[in-house]
Amino acid sequence: METRLGHCLFIIFSEWIWLFTTTSILDGTKAEVRCIPSCQLPLIAAFPRELSELDFTNFSEAQAEEFVGFTEGSFIASGDEKHNVAESTASEESSSKVQPLLGENNTSCPQKDVLNGHQKLCRPKVLSRSASRATAPSASNITENSTGDGKNNSSYVENGDVTVNEGSDVASWKRSARSAETWSGFRPGGGEVASVSDQEEFQLTSSTFALTEDTAHNQAMVHWSGQNSSVILMLTKYYDFNSGRVTESSLWRSTDYGTTYEKLNEKVGTKTILSYLYVSPNNKRKIMLLTDPEVESSLLISLDEGASYQKHSLGFDILSLLFHPEQEDWILAYSHDQKLYVSVEFGRRWQLVHDGVVPNRFYWSRLGLDKEQGMIHLEISVSDGRSQYITCKLQNCSDGNKGKPFPGSIIPNSLVVQDEYVFIQVPVGGQSVHYVSYKRNSFYPMKLPKYTLPKDLQIISTDDNQVVAAIQDWHQNDSYNLYMSESRGLYFTLMLEDVVSSGGPEGNIMIDLYEVAGIKGVFLSNKVVENQVKTYITYNKGRDWRLLQAPTTDLQGNTVYCEQPYCSLHLHLHVSENPYTSGNIVSKDSAPGIIIASGVVGPELTSNNVSIFITSDAGNTWREVFQEEYSVFFLNQGGSLVAIRHTPLPIRHIWLSFDEGRNWDKYSFTSSPLYVDGVLGEPGEDTLIMTIFGHFSHRSEWQLVKIDFRSIFQQQCTSEDYLTWQLNNEGEVCIMGMKRIFQKLKANVRCVKARDQYISQMSDSCPCTEADFECDYGFERQIDGSCTLSFWFVPSATSKNCITGDSFLNTTGYRKALSNNCTEGSLLRYSPRRQKCPSQAPRGLQLFTSEGTLVATLGRNVTFLVFLEEGLGSMTSITVDFGDGTAISYVNITSIDDGVKHMYSKVGIYQVSATASNTLGLDRVILYLHVSCQLEQVQLLAPSVVIKNKAVNLTTVLRPSNVGTVIYYWWFDNKTEPVVTLDGATSFTFSKEGSHTVTVQASVGNTVHQDQMSLAVYDYFRSHILAFSSNLDEMNPGVSEWREDIGRVVKSCMVQVTGISEDRLLVTVLPGLPTTAEVFIVPERRARDRAVDEKWAHLDQLSQVLLSALNQDLIQFTLKPGVQVNVYATQLSPAPLVDSSHSSHSGTAVIMLVSVVLMGLAVFVIYKFKRKIPGMNTYTAEQPDKEQEVIPTVTSIAIPNPEGDKLTSLDHVDVQLDSTSRGYLPSHTDIKLSDEAPRVF
Repeated sequence: METRLGHCLFIIFSEWIWLFTTTSILDGTKAEVRCIPSCQLPLIAAFPRELSELDFTNFSEAQAEEFVGFTEGSFIASGDEKHNVAESTASEESSSKVQPLLGENNTSCPQKDVLNGHQKLCRPKVLSRSASRATAPSASNITENSTGDGKNNSSYVENGDVTVNEGSDVASWKRSARSAETWSGFRPGGGEVASVSDQEEFQLTSSTFALTEDTAHNQAMVHWSGQNSSVILMLTKYYDFNSGRVTESSLWRSTDYGTTYEKLNEKVGTKTILSYLYVSPNNKRKIMLLTDPEVESSLLISLDEGASYQKHSLGFDILSLLFHPEQEDWILAYSHDQKLYVSVEFGRRWQLVHDGVVPNRFYWSRLGLDKEQGMIHLEISVSDGRSQYITCKLQNCSDGNKGKPFPGSIIPNSLVVQDEYVFIQVPVGGQSVHYVSYKRNSFYPMKLPKYTLPKDLQIISTDDNQVVAAIQDWHQNDSYNLYMSESRGLYFTLMLEDVVSSGGPEGNIMIDLYEVAGIKGVFLSNKVVENQVKTYITYNKGRDWRLLQAPTTDLQGNTVYCEQPYCSLHLHLHVSENPYTSGNIVSKDSAPGIIIASGVVGPELTSNNVSIFITSDAGNTWREVFQEEYSVFFLNQGGSLVAIRHTPLPIRHIWLSFDEGRNWDKYSFTSSPLYVDGVLGEPGEDTLIMTIFGHFSHRSEWQLVKIDFRSIFQQQCTSEDYLTWQLNNEGEVCIMGMKRIFQKLKANVRCVKARDQYISQMSDSCPCTEADFECDYGFERQIDGSCTLSFWFVPSATSKNCITGDSFLNTTGYRKALSNNCTEGSLLRYSPRRQKCPSQAPRGLQLFTSEGTLVATLGRNVTFLVFLEEGLGSMTSITVDFGDGTAISYVNITSIDDGVKHMYSKVGIYQVSATASNTLGLDRVILYLHVSCQLEQVQLLAPSVVIKNKAVNLTTVLRPSNVGTVIYYWWFDNKTEPVVTLDGATSFTFSKEGSHTVTVQASVGNTVHQDQMSLAVYDYFRSHILAFSSNLDEMNPGVSEWREDIGRVVKSCMVQVTGISEDRLLVTVLPGLPTTAEVFIVPERRARDRAVDEKWAHLDQLSQVLLSALNQDLIQFTLKPGVQVNVYATQLSPAPLVDSSHSSHSGTAVIMLVSVVLMGLAVFVIYKFKRKIPGMNTYTAEQPDKEQEVIPTVTSIAIPNPEGDKLTSLDHVDVQLDSTSRGYLPSHTDIKLSDEAPRVF
């Protein structure tokens, strides 16, 4: 009974627990939790249905993914690793049309990442206006010439990234493993969107296609033709990061906007491996595919949007391509070996243009600016550290057809050809001077404010016939100053200081400057102010800047207290560190006034608590629309917005707004959640069809989901669907001299915009005021807005191009912005005033060589460039004196724009001068030019053995002997600082015995030659000059190696004939003819402690042995069969090449000689009278136990037989030594040389 009762109670209790749990779950989905400011921990709201429907079974086993950026109709994914997806055997196509579902309940508190237990915002970085030079496209990016009018329609992405640039219709992406730690969590108090229509979940018409058999592919490139074409091409490939090459590829094609795809591997060749896809920017039907050069070097060409292909072999490997901006078949190809090729048949045939081309420094000509349409601008390498700017005809780049717009050398990697301007850098006096040519005319130095000393200069923009440049001044490290020029690009004035900069993905410099699309003159920039980064906006192209006004309320409607200048809105404008992600700010020409960006509200720009903000009035007011990371792009020509959330989880919803982001509707685009890798919008401005790329699991094939938004829009837009809004800057409607009124769709109107309706705008000019003028060159803006003279500027009374009798415009300190359209008003007050050209003496004359150096080579033309800053150029004569007795005069300076050429016939230093003169005065400038010829060799001459503490003379011999100004650098032993002389001879004293190294370098111009030798230093030594039989001179080639070999052979003969130890002999063969040598007899190391007279007596004895052998012609050797060379002594040279100014050694020798004579007399007297002196005995009698040390009499010496290898015995040699002599004279077999003896030739 108790058991049954307990069982019943257990059942009742279990049912009660089940009922309570069910009720809690059902109620939990509608629970609303509100966060208050005093909350210490963020609360977790109930799961939205989207998350509850996901399958988390295997989620922890796979790495999650996150979205990183989005740009102009493209969604960006990033990561570092590829996904390996499970293969599928068949292509699958599914269509889903979801019926409206019950709406999700929206919570006011942020949702937490339940998988990680924490939140971390993924902050995409904005693609700011790049300061990188105009470059040619890389192989991973189809880019047309910067001077073209077409738009770039492709991009390429690695490592899981997808990028589509403005106006693009090609996207590329890779699968990547994303860490779950980058989950874009919600913030406490933040909702999911600004205002979400949560009553129902809407449906989207979509279809899904699976790319089977490509599960291992980790890269893809997509081309969508657009322009009313339904064709989409996609190249998928597997890139092996270990080998660095593509090993597999597949080509897919769709003809129904991406509903279905056909695999084209059979058409291009089943064994063909494709690496890149290119599209002609002028004809989207022309497609080019490159094969992997590791397998074969060829390309496939299609003229029908990829339906059929023709294969053509290549004789080189393509690194990058540059399409002509107008001619659809003209292409430049850059190879890995720095050669440039051209094709005028869309790649069917190629012709070499030039070799040695600097990477990315080649440009197509522009019709109307260049002489011919088929011209190419090139920068070629001519020497180390020197380049040259040339122009070539399309198919004939011979020397006779090359143009040299600038006559001299330029700094490598400095050529930029952009619109009407050509920029170069020229080395002048060790500094880099920036030059500009306007409309292909002569080059002139760019004029910056006087004490602006640029470490770096980047061209930002050449729009509106005006140059915007970013300059890093001498005191800046992580920031740049912005400068703006007048129409010619010559005179620059300050636009904004201390703009944030960062390193680009390819080593280029990125400047935090963003130009808002759709409205001319509006820029955003991040500036460093007291170590804080703040965002500023300008409406008049940089004349005036102000902080951004923060939103008045946050996403929940709470009031935001933010007072300037202590608090404002700051936006991220710099690009992502990942080179294949787009920025986090977007605007569009078809939606003027709308800007979407990520940022923060506070005192400065930070990376924490980033939200998404939007403005509908070009930056006057802002609203917060998301408190987590979303990617937003424009739909229907900017009439609607689409947002996709950044999340590592699979999703199946997107959000649409029809009222500029104030309210958002939730739409499902697939029945199964999808890990999104990238998004590609339809090219052009319509953007009503979108393709989402991804996969259902980490082990599945690629899924391509086509979304068709056309069903959302009921009808074509009419005039009643539009309203107007007026551009203003904090209420001021006259901006850039105009009142501008734009049209935009009314809120929540769902109609399709016509192609020409979005550009509708009305404008009316305004009267000119002081605000329409910027400060002219040499003037600075004061606090009250006026422009006053800079302290360094001396205004010129006239223009150098002014002709006497005519008039010129003299500045008032103001200049009207080029794109400003104001009329009347204060126009006359601030505009330059026309004055009659007065006469003026020349001033600011400049003279330098085209190479930028003061060194020239004998027999080659030197080009001198002459510039006159101020004066009547047309009335000023120029005389150039070359300093060698010749001069040349010109009537006016305008006739020598290409420089003055001269050739020198002798080496030397020449004083070159230029004199500019007119009736009012003259100006003169001088430079000293070093003319030299090529130095071929320097030879160091010095004795091999020198005496310690005695100065030794060191000399050099140059070949050729007269080369001009030579600088000599002398190094002694291991000293790091050389002795520098202008003379080829010097003296040096060595204070230590042993081996010492002497190195000399001779520098002439850019040529440096070196020679080195070792010297042995001793306290004393003996030496003799040797001569050779005349037949040796005939065999002397005059090279050091030959002299070294002869010295070695002579030394070997001496050792063999005399028996003297080889360590005691050094033989040096001297350069020149007749051939001579010097033999040195050096002491042994163990003899250092003996008396000086004993040391010298020892060396004298060895010297006599050697001299006897030489005098009897015993030293001889065979140079070659039949050629016998004799060696003999000529004269005694105890210390050759020793400075005779020091006489201490000669004095010591005299004293020693007198001592020896006196000692000899004393010995003779004692010997004669020794028997008469008591106690006097012989030396040997006093020391019977000591063995006498003598050199025995030499009676025979063995020498080689000239006719064979047998030794011949001579009768005797006249060397008679007294066996009873006193002193230390060991046997020659015991003589040893110090281990520190040097190697001698």
